[in-house]
Amino acid sequence: MIPPQREALSFEILILYDKAEAEIERGLEVANRKVGLFGGTFNPIHLGHLRGVEEVREAFGLQEVVFIPVAIPPHKATEEVIEARHRLEMVKLAIMTNPCFSISSVELDRPGKSYSIDTLQYFRERDENTSLFFILGRDAFVEIETWKEFQRLFSFSNFIVMTRPGFGKSPLHAQLPEALVSAFRYDHEIKAWIHTSGHTLHFKEIRFLDISSTKVRELIERGESVKYLIPAGVEAYAKEHGLYRKNR
Repeated sequence: MIPPQREALSFEILILYDKAEAEIERGLEVANRKVGLFGGTFNPIHLGHLRGVEEVREAFGLQEVVFIPVAIPPHKATEEVIEARHRLEMVKLAIMTNPCFSISSVELDRPGKSYSIDTLQYFRERDENTSLFFILGRDAFVEIETWKEFQRLFSFSNFIVMTRPGFGKSPLHAQLPEALVSAFRYDHEIKAWIHTSGHTLHFKEIRFLDISSTKVRELIERGESVKYLIPAGVEAYAKEHGLYRKNR
């Protein structure tokens, strides 16, 4: 017969063991967590944005994708971009039904122009054990040499470039801007480029939806329907606040 004192001690040890095991499991979950970062003007956000990012999330097994509206885009005329508070609210409305989508106002809270290098550094310092995946379109990627400290971007995060169907048939040497070639090598096994930092660069073909924020704004300005181009909540919000109309 086990003495009561030893039985109580064994029970306490078992509890401590279970707690330690649970902590280890939680730590592994955090370490294996994969988060996508998707920045943009979202002026306004449309179904092309949402569908493309959802395909990326599913293909790469991302637990979360953070939408990051920019405050002052460095490469766009500020007079064409509506107030940040409206764009932020429309993104919230657009992603509210997807539990894997979230939003960050980090670039709106920071004064001055929005630079990806600052945002990536922020998320890397905040989530040191998380695998980050910076998501962008092919049109933006080909201009990456114009971005602030573009060579350092790949030291903070993996990259996923969304492309149109058929891009995979293009020769490897044509996939990277000249300024990036020396910093990457192609791995045929994982079908991705590997940066000198160890981070990866993937090109992901997505279903092409011929929708753009520019087209949406033009349709609204002309008083034409944008139904099925943007989420219903975004459409209602833009209408309620008279956004993108000439005489608003």
